[in-house]
Amino acid sequence: MKGVVKIIIILGLVGVLALIRVYEYKFFYDPFMYFFEQAYQSGETIDFSFEMFFNVFLRFSLNTLVSLLILWVAFQSWGIIKFSGVIYLTFFIVLFPFFVYLMHHVQPQDYLAAFYVRRFLAHPLLILILLPAFYYYRLQRSVAD
Repeated sequence: MKGVVKIIIILGLVGVLALIRVYEYKFFYDPFMYFFEQAYQSGETIDFSFEMFFNVFLRFSLNTLVSLLILWVAFQSWGIIKFSGVIYLTFFIVLFPFFVYLMHHVQPQDYLAAFYVRRFLAHPLLILILLPAFYYYRLQRSVAD
């Protein structure tokens, strides 16, 4: 794939990540999105349910899929995709149970901790680390050869 085509496809996939974020209120049930805008000041609590946890899982899965596609377009290496998949899976296995635990055991005044754990799950933050890391790895490997 030529460099310009890769950049256009990657920008399109970044656009997909942005669309997931823009339409989060419309397509995903997540009471945290509303909680810190209005309910937190009034002292309300969050009504957490299976639906909320499923929607966080769904957003994580969609963001992971698009992020892996970005990595594939950028590097076209199954090794990078497999390694990234393991990183994403480990990230999910560690953070999701922690998020569920926080939601069930944290007091309403301490919801901020759960909010930030959810943010790591619901937003594509890992791609911001993996893309430059693999690019740097490729640069170092080509210099060494």
